[in-house]
Amino acid sequence: MNTTEATLYTLNDQKLRLVGIPLLSFLVPALQHPNEFRNLDSIIWMHLFIGLCTTVLVWEGNRLIMIFMRRTFPKYNQTTRRLLAEAALALSYTFVATWLLDEVVCKAIFGKSIDPFTGFRTSLIPTILVYLVYEAVYFFEAWKNNVRKTEALARESVQSQLEVLKNQLDPHFLFNSLNTLAALIDDENVNAQQYLERLSDVYRYVLVSRSKNTVPLEEEITFLDAYVYLNKIRFRENLQVEKNLSAEAYRQYVTPLSLQMLIENAIKHNVVSKESPLKIKIQQEGNQYLVIENNIQEKTILEKSTRVGLQNIINRYSLLTDRQVEIIQNGGLFTVKIPLLLN
Repeated sequence: MNTTEATLYTLNDQKLRLVGIPLLSFLVPALQHPNEFRNLDSIIWMHLFIGLCTTVLVWEGNRLIMIFMRRTFPKYNQTTRRLLAEAALALSYTFVATWLLDEVVCKAIFGKSIDPFTGFRTSLIPTILVYLVYEAVYFFEAWKNNVRKTEALARESVQSQLEVLKNQLDPHFLFNSLNTLAALIDDENVNAQQYLERLSDVYRYVLVSRSKNTVPLEEEITFLDAYVYLNKIRFRENLQVEKNLSAEAYRQYVTPLSLQMLIENAIKHNVVSKESPLKIKIQQEGNQYLVIENNIQEKTILEKSTRVGLQNIINRYSLLTDRQVEIIQNGGLFTVKIPLLLN
């Protein structure tokens, strides 16, 4: 949970309570018993005391209900369920609270009894006011949070595009050049034709996916197969990529180009040779995470890093889910776990 969301759940409302509770404690009994207050009848002290007890009990109890419901139904598409559950709990709690006040406070202290339904109807006033204020603030804060997330995700997407597509040529020029090159390659040179087709697939996917926040894992894996094919032409069997994924995992979503970045980092920072083949495994951990793992065999001279790779992936996922990207280096293995997302 990030700092902004934690603030929404904990309710930073000290000033609101300090002002709202005394104000409602006075207004509700004053509006309910105007004659006693107008004539300064001594009974007003009883009404004020009962009003204070009622307001505190109703306000604080419903406040805890709201916190619990926001944690239980935190997502935007759960708003209806959250509000209905809050309403049911609020009405039940308010009725019980007013009945206890009647039994404990009114009878025990003042020796008078109040119809619980009358007290319940009166208590609905502060209950509704409290909920209206809190829900308005919650909606506004959630809206601001979503706007900030959208803007940050857009910035991360642009940064990713710049890194991946840095120094790119005009797409039409490049594809026309690839088509021309394909025409120049002898039809019998199947390997060259296949390499060119995979190169076109890779570039096309980069252009199509660069404006998206998420893509189906199936599409990302298809793109990754083309990318791995291009690298295996260079490294042959010295580069080994193994996938173990279920059909359900393929229907979930990941951030575009995230797998390609992880494979690229593994190749960039590790020796890939006949004596020391680089082995990369892509598998799932339940239906929550996609696990990318490679053996560590660091190069003595590292290639210059763009310093974006992993951090870019971490930043993008932090804007899409509360589940964090996990990076583990242990036992000669380098492992990255990225969350599988629902669309």
